[in-house]
Amino acid sequence: MRHSLAVFLLLTLTACSLLDPLPTGDASDVSKRLSAEELYHQAKTELDGGGYATAIKLYETLQSRYPYGQYAQQSMLEMAYAYYRQAEPEPAIATADRFIKQFPNNTHVDYAYYVKGLATFNGEMSVLTTISGQDAAERDPQALQESFTAFKELITRYPNSKYAADSRLRMQYLVNTLALHELHVASYYLRRGAYIAAVNRAQSIIKQYPNSPATRDALQVMIQAYDAMGMTELRDAAKRVLANNSSATADENKPGKTWWQFWK
Repeated sequence: MRHSLAVFLLLTLTACSLLDPLPTGDASDVSKRLSAEELYHQAKTELDGGGYATAIKLYETLQSRYPYGQYAQQSMLEMAYAYYRQAEPEPAIATADRFIKQFPNNTHVDYAYYVKGLATFNGEMSVLTTISGQDAAERDPQALQESFTAFKELITRYPNSKYAADSRLRMQYLVNTLALHELHVASYYLRRGAYIAAVNRAQSIIKQYPNSPATRDALQVMIQAYDAMGMTELRDAAKRVLANNSSATADENKPGKTWWQFWK
């Protein structure tokens, strides 16, 4: 009987010990024993699996404990990307800038410029437009301009970078969107009867974004504004430019042949 009771008590205590939660701090104790390589691989696993918040914390831990070496540098780059994917552009840009400043000769510094561009480039703009009905060109253009500058810096400094081709495509999209933004403003002025302001804004599209599709509509704005002001000669000149360029659609993107040069 005593033997059975002792066995019962032993089994009960064992079961309770299995069910008890681990003391708090065990996970951090384990983390403290990890090497820079082990921390990096854990963070990379989280990043690849979409656990961006956890990855950021692990990268921060790695950099604070092992501030020197290849894993610290690589973790800073990947942390910038994790912030970008977490839809936190400001820390993404700040982290990329910090990397550029601290490691300007790193072989992957071109990626830091690329992430800067991505962080301010709304890659989901078409989805947002579909959901909300908001035209991307109606948004504040500052972020678009900053994104364009970051991509431009990348292709200027590292024209052979593997990120250059994608950056150029995004720059073209940004140019077209910025031109459309200017067109919205010009059209607004036209509707309000501010014809001189409308003409000036339309001309800025032709000068700054000569290969953008928005130049056709910019010329239309100019034609309507000049007509409203009774400036028939300028109106007819704008009509001729529009007609000439409409017949030269196939050639409009060739180097040395822009809308502005036709207008001149």
